[in-house]
Amino acid sequence: MSNRRRGGGTRIRSYTFTGGRTRSRHPLMVQTLVSTGDPGHDPPENLMPESQEIYLLCRETRSVAEVSAELKIPLGVAQVLLSDLAELGLVYIHPTITGSSPSENQVLERALRGLERLFQ
Repeated sequence: MSNRRRGGGTRIRSYTFTGGRTRSRHPLMVQTLVSTGDPGHDPPENLMPESQEIYLLCRETRSVAEVSAELKIPLGVAQVLLSDLAELGLVYIHPTITGSSPSENQVLERALRGLERLFQ
């Protein structure tokens, strides 16, 4: 959904959430996990409502795709807002396994074998 309703039914375009930016400062993939640094705290009041919602969602570790789906915002917008929160030190971006190195491939293969055993 490219627009969200705010207040009295006014439609706000997604790019206004990001100040027109379309790229995040951090390489965030759909499967990248993010979480708040301290889940016991409320989000800072000076954040945009969308960023406050993301902060609250990330009290539990979530993927970038989950954040996007939960808030019904485009993936690119979620990536930019998450990157902004990471720059402020409000969310932690977990290392992402991409399968591009031999050690990551071994981890992925072990996970696949474990899943295969579960469903046999």
